[in-house]
Amino acid sequence: METSATEIKGKSLKELCQICHAVAVEKGFWDEKRNIGEALMLIVTELAEAMEAHRHQDDANFKEELADTFIRLLDLCGGLKIDIEEEIAQKCKRNKKRPYKHGKIC
Repeated sequence: METSATEIKGKSLKELCQICHAVAVEKGFWDEKRNIGEALMLIVTELAEAMEAHRHQDDANFKEELADTFIRLLDLCGGLKIDIEEEIAQKCKRNKKRPYKHGKIC
């Protein structure tokens, strides 16, 4: 499955989950039952790589690693059939009701 930037831009989160998951399936990441802990740690790894890029002031690599993070998250949501749009909407509603800085003194 070949995807271009124009095929990605403007897509809903649900559509992006489907696209990212389809690519991961095509590349063999879901051939066996997915180890969810491993999938989560791969997401953390992408964030760590973004941190390293930021530390080295490598803006292009920083952006790429953030994109990798989203791709892995969207793939996981797609594979687990999580409606992440709905989950984000519900969490934003709950967060709106929380106190300033969630009541923490910083």
